[in-house]
Order: sequence, then C-alpha cells, then structure tokens
Amino acid sequence: MATAQAEKRAERGGGAVPRSVVPRPARRTPRRAHPERWVTVLALLLISVGFVLPFVWMLSTSLKTLDRTMEMPPRFLPDPVVPQNYLTVLQNPKLNFPLLTRNTLIVAVLSVVGTTLSSAIVAYGFAKIRFRGNGTLFGVLLATMMIPFPVIMVPLFGIFRWLGEHTPVPFLGTLTPLWLPAFFGSAFNIFLLRQFFLTIPAELSEAAQVDGCSDWGIFRRIVLPLARPALAVVALFTFMGSWNDFMGPLVFVQDPSQYTLALGLQTFQSQHGGTEWNLLMAASLLVILPVIVLFFMAQKTFIQGIATTGLK
Repeated sequence: MATAQAEKRAERGGGAVPRSVVPRPARRTPRRAHPERWVTVLALLLISVGFVLPFVWMLSTSLKTLDRTMEMPPRFLPDPVVPQNYLTVLQNPKLNFPLLTRNTLIVAVLSVVGTTLSSAIVAYGFAKIRFRGNGTLFGVLLATMMIPFPVIMVPLFGIFRWLGEHTPVPFLGTLTPLWLPAFFGSAFNIFLLRQFFLTIPAELSEAAQVDGCSDWGIFRRIVLPLARPALAVVALFTFMGSWNDFMGPLVFVQDPSQYTLALGLQTFQSQHGGTEWNLLMAASLLVILPVIVLFFMAQKTFIQGIATTGLK
C-alpha cells in the first residue's frame, strides 16, 4: 500500500520513488547440509580409501628396487623409481606372459558366452513361462548358491575323468573343464536375470503372442534387446571370475603350457628362492590391469544394470 502511494506521488510530482520504499528481493539463505549427510560422506570416503590403498601400495612396490621393498619403516613413495620391473616381468622366461594371457582369454571368453546365454534362457523360463513346480525348482536353484566350489571339486573331477575315459574327447589336462560348465548356467546369474526379466511388462509378450510369435521369438526379439544392461553385468561378473580363477586351473590343468595367468603368477612366485616383491607386484598389476580397464569402459552399463535389476 505504501509503495503504491509513493509511486503515485512520484508520478504527480515528477520525482523518483524513494529507495527506502522499494521492496528488496528476499535473500536466499544457503542450505546447510544435515550432519547425517556429512557422516555418510565421510564413511564412504574412508571405505573408498580402504579399497584403493592396497592397489596404490602394489603400484608403489612394483616401482621399487628389491632392497627398498624390505626396508623398515616402509616408504610409500618409491625412491628411486624403477619402471624396468615391468619389462623384466614381460621378458622373464619363467613367466610366458603372452601364452598365459592367451589361455586366460580363451577360458574367459568361452565362459562369458556360455554363462550369459544359458543363464538368460533359464531365467526367461522362470520369469515368463508358468508351469507346475516353477517356484520349487527356483528355490532349489537358489539353494545351490550356498554350495562352495571345494565341495563339488572332487565329484566334478570324477565326472570329467569318466567322460575322458568313455569318449574320444580328452577332458583332464585341457582347458575344457574350465569353460564347459559355464554352458549349464549359474545360479546367481539366473537369479539376477530373472529379477530383471520380471520388470519387463507382460503386455509386450502378450502382444507378440497375439501376432503369432513363439516363446523363443519373444525371448530373442523382445526380451534380450531390453535386457542388455543386465546381460552386460552378467558378462562382466563372469569375465572377472574366470580371469581371477585359481582353484579351477590348479585342479584340471597339468601342462604348464596351458596355465592361466592366476596359476602362472603363483608358479612365478614359487620358482624363486626368495620372493622378489617388486617383480611380483609388477606381475600382479599386469594381471589385473585388463579387468580394471574393462570395468571403467563398461562402468555406465554396469551401474545401470545393477540399479534397474529387480525394480518394477
């Protein structure tokens, strides 16, 4: 009211509106973060440091000389820096890095293909096809997740030995037992894909059935294209598990020319009278480097697949 009257007086008298009368915009007070949020951020930072610190220490040790790795108190920064450790590892005749990488890639790629394909087919059956005993069979499948590999290691070894004796195809002493079981599915990956398939609207499958599409056609043309993020998660998990597997090659592989990187790394350590920690850390970093690069390349798809799995 006072502002309007002041403006009218100013128009009549030709004067300006006094600045004290013109309303000023209210100042926005900065939003203060809640103390609980700062506690959460601090906790996440501490957890991140706990995960990153071993990797940084491995990188630091791989650039040191052998005597610097054993000094007390330990130094975090290498002095002097010795990048030749990586070249020494790559040229070491006891660690045929190209051959070990080739064997590991064969096992990892075939395991990814087998696990992703078979797990997707089984998960589609549990998620979209209704049949008697669906829930019971799925419960039995989930129960197998509690069985560790050392429990089935001896029976699995006996099965492959029996197959090698009664078929012309050799199994023991080859890479076949490391990737062949992947074509029979994985309980965790089936569970993961089933939860994702349940989020796909049933109307899409019903419309395709009306148009005369079979279950296999629905799975191949509708479900698989929509499930790319979840399939990428399954492929990444399987690749990481196969790449880092040590127990499987230790049990089934006998010829050193068929060793994988994990088994070759252990052999490289045991062939020396004393552990050369700088070379061992350099070799370990070279082994895990492809997995780190793959994770960062597929990080967006990986997070999307995890975030959308199981959400309606």
